[in-house]
Parts: sequence; structure tokens; C-alpha cells
Amino acid sequence: MDLAKLNPWNWFKKEEEQDRNAAAGRAPVSRTQPQPANPLDALHGEIDRLFDNAFEGFAAPRLAGGRERHFRPKVDIAGDAKEYGIAVELPGVEEKDIRIELSGDELSISAERRREEKSEDKGFYRVERSYGSFRRVLTLPADADAAGVRAACRNGVVTITVPRLAAARTPGKRIPIA
Repeated sequence: MDLAKLNPWNWFKKEEEQDRNAAAGRAPVSRTQPQPANPLDALHGEIDRLFDNAFEGFAAPRLAGGRERHFRPKVDIAGDAKEYGIAVELPGVEEKDIRIELSGDELSISAERRREEKSEDKGFYRVERSYGSFRRVLTLPADADAAGVRAACRNGVVTITVPRLAAARTPGKRIPIA
């Protein structure tokens, strides 16, 4: 079995290209901001800048007004001589909201998560909502059989099975030394 085909940089190369393109389209963080008169405000601003720089480029969820704009579920990829197995954990996502598409060698997994929590207690009423979407793009290896891809969802885990094409074996031959 060729283990190089399981390397993450092969499976995630199109997704990484999209992330780089999205990062290039973002407005750069301004490095020349006016300094506040209060030294504590200056320290607060400097700490914010350090954290912004440290975590720039990470796909961390950003919460804004109850809306989780982005979440990125973990993807497990395994393989053997017969097939590749892809598992994506999607707790809280209903099966009807999951979309799996195959276009060429690009396998796209996307979904939208919606959650609403209500509670009433002694005259207090509270409603919290959060929702967000994600899209993961995997690049299938050359020996993947696109016609036989299957998917199943059980207990919040989507399992995608991608059969492998039989490798064409060339008969060995002896090379004479001249």
C-alpha cells in the first residue's frame, strides 16, 4: 500500500488553497494605530494585537451576536488496500442538513448547524440561538473509485467510504546489464 496517498497535504490541498485565497482577500491588520493617552489602554491594545497576530490564520469559531459564523469539524481519514474511510463528527447536525458532493477529484462535505435553547424559570424567560455552517473539501487520490462512493450517518458521525481502484500490475522483467 502506498502510504504517501494518506498524507494530509494530499487530501487537504484544495481546502488549503481556498483558505490561503480567503486569507489573501482579508483586509490586513493595521500596524500603525494611534497610541492611547492612558498607559493601561495602550497595554490592553498591545495585548489584543499580540493575540490577533498569534491566532491569525487559525480557523477558530468566531461568535458574533449568537451566530457562530464558522465551525470546522475534525475529519479522520484511514485506508487499506480495498478502500479509504473518512469520518466526520457532526454533533447537533441533522442528517437532512448534511450535503456531500463529488466533483472530479474534489469531495465536498458541508452542513448547517442550528441550535435553539429555551428555558423558563420563575418569571425569567431566556432563549439562546446559535447557528453556523462549514465546508470541508477533500482531494481524492488518483486511485479512488468515484463511482462507488457511499455515505452513512449514525449518532452524529458521517462515514464516507471510497473504494480504491485495482492497481494495474505490470509483470516484472529482468533488466540485463550491458
